[in-house]
Formats: sequence, C-alpha cells, structure tokens
Amino acid sequence: MTPKLISCLSIFFALLAALASTNFLSQHTLFLKLTPQTLLSSLPFIVPTLIPWAHHHHHHRHPADERKTTKTICDDFPPDFPPPDTNTTSVFCVDSNGCCNFTTVQAAVDAVAVMSLKRTIIWINSGIYFEKVIIPKTKPNITFQGQGYTSTAIVWNDTANSSHGTFYSGSVQVFAANFIAKNISFMNVAPIPGPGVVGAQAVALRIAGDEAAFWGCGFFGAQDTLHDDRGRHYFKDCYIQGSIDFIFGNAKSFYENCHITSIASPVAPGARVINGAVTAHGRASKDENSGFAFVNCSIGGTGRIWLGRAWRPFSTVVFSYTSMTDIIAPEGWNDFNDPTRDLSIFYGEYNCTGDGANTTLRAPYAQRLNDTQASPFLNVSFIDADQWLQSYYS
Repeated sequence: MTPKLISCLSIFFALLAALASTNFLSQHTLFLKLTPQTLLSSLPFIVPTLIPWAHHHHHHRHPADERKTTKTICDDFPPDFPPPDTNTTSVFCVDSNGCCNFTTVQAAVDAVAVMSLKRTIIWINSGIYFEKVIIPKTKPNITFQGQGYTSTAIVWNDTANSSHGTFYSGSVQVFAANFIAKNISFMNVAPIPGPGVVGAQAVALRIAGDEAAFWGCGFFGAQDTLHDDRGRHYFKDCYIQGSIDFIFGNAKSFYENCHITSIASPVAPGARVINGAVTAHGRASKDENSGFAFVNCSIGGTGRIWLGRAWRPFSTVVFSYTSMTDIIAPEGWNDFNDPTRDLSIFYGEYNCTGDGANTTLRAPYAQRLNDTQASPFLNVSFIDADQWLQSYYS
C-alpha cells in the first residue's frame, strides 16, 4: 500500500470517527479501531457495516433452485422506479451495484439535458461513491437525493497542490443555479495538513451557483471543507466538519440548525494556541452583497479556534442563538493580522450560549448586537428566500 493511499485512508477513518463521535454511527465502532494496513483484508466485514446491502451479491437462479426464493440487491427497488418523466421533473437513478440507469453520479449529471427547465432529481442509493463530480453552469435545476448523510457520500481526495488551486480541489463542484442536495455527504479525504503545510487545502464541496439549498447534508474535510463561493445559499440541519477556515467564500448564505464540528488538534488547558477557525468570509468591498448568517446552530469539537477570520477586508459573519463550547478562543475573531480591516469587517454575535459565547474578552471590533442590529440576520429573508427557496417537500 502506497504512503499516499495510507494517508488518504487515515483521514477517511478520522472522518468516520468524527461521525461516530456525534453518535450517528456509534453502533458501528469496530471499524474505528482498524489501521489502513488492515483495511483491505477487512473490507468484506467492514463494508456491510457501513453500507446497507453491500453484503449482497447478484445471483443467477438455476433450475434446481426454482423452489427457493433468491433475493438480490436489486429486488429492493420498487418495480416502477424511477418513475416516468412529468412536465416538471425527471428522475435519474444512481446505484453502484448496477441496479439503476447509472453507476456513477457524474454519468447521471452528464445525461441531464443542457439548460433544462425541468427539475432533474438524481436519486443516489446508499453507498460511498469515489469520484469527482462537476455540475457546469449549463445544468441548472438538479437535485441530489441521498439516503441519509451517514449512508450516502461522494468522496474524493484532491488538494490545492494536486488540482492547481484550492478552488478546484472540491470533491463536488457546482456552478449551476438552483441546485438542491438532500440527505447526502460530501467528503474530501486528503491527508489532514500539519502546521505550515503549503497547498494542502482540500475542499469537499464548492457551491458557486445562485439559489442553492442543502437539507440534512454532511460536509467532511479538514482545511477549507466547504467552499461557499458565491450566490445565495440555504443550509438546514447540516453537519459541517473541519479545522481551518472550514466554511469559506464570498456567498450570502443562511445556516439554520447546523452542527459545526472542529477537528483541530486538542489544545492543553491554559495554552495560548489557536489552531483553527470556523469561517473565512471573503467580502472584498462594501459594494458586495454577501455574508454568512448562522442561527440556532451549535459549535463543538476539539482545538482552540476563532469563529472567523477576515479573509478579505469587508468580511461579514453573524452568529445568533448558537451554542458554543469552550473551544472558541476568548477573543473570538481574527482580523487576518491586518488592523486596517478592523473598521470594515462586520462580526457580530446575538443571544449565543455556552462557555465559548462569553463576549467579555472579545476582539474590540467584534459586535454584541442588539435586537435591531441582529434582525436582518435572523431569518431567511437574509437570502431573499421568498423569491426562490422551496420547501423541503416540494
């Protein structure tokens, strides 16, 4: 096994361990004890634990077995699935075992008609799909429908070095408008970077299309996990994991009821070490209309981290009604070591709770918002949701 493969598998298990730490996979603890070296020989035992149906094989019925009922994996599909097209929707089915029209997600994306006005629902069966997926601008109105973010995942391992830039490292990259994802995870399993490592940024998802919504999704990586690049976006009931700047970009996005978990290295009590940041918002001028608003979220995990650092001079981030553990550094925020940004950045907190929400020692430019100041950041009108956001069930 090559060192690169071992490194990738190591972070993969670290990500799975993080899932287990949230109690979502606590019933599957055996695989967490395995080393990458023992993985290959153990896969026949592990995979059925992680992926429903993986222990099945296709069977061919022989005459002598006619009296026996031999069930195959494909028998679990309804007989008329996927349903026929309607005037407004098409449904494509993806299953790595060959039970659908497509075995890869990218193949299904490629089959979507250019500039289709219909919504194309790409139904993705349980499993881990090792592929890099790109949705170009010419493929709007696509939905990725997974089977649960602990059951369906798209996984790749590019870094800034391997893909000629952080922006191109995403395991999944969406440039089209009106994208929706439900109950699926996006993972980048590149090695977790050590201190000072150059070019190790590794994006799990880049969302660069306007009017995108994510419901019950997972985002797993380390540095630069979620590239919330540009456009208006909605995240509801999502799980977002990383270490450094792991929600970054210049979008205008609303995060509701999301669980945010740091995997930065643990810091000894009393040590004045900062080794991570949740956000790095990239608003460059007062004329841009962008920012991140977090409402009813939670922040936990390991390390000693900032809520955000000012990637660009007008960086805008507000946390409201959010619970924060003591991993949040007392100063809370960082101006990217550029004091000239202190007068232009907008960092606010409103009615947050937990040991990390104590604002007594916050950086002087951080604002403890009053009701009037917080109001624009408290609901989905922040992203003009009345103009485009559909309900989860539509």
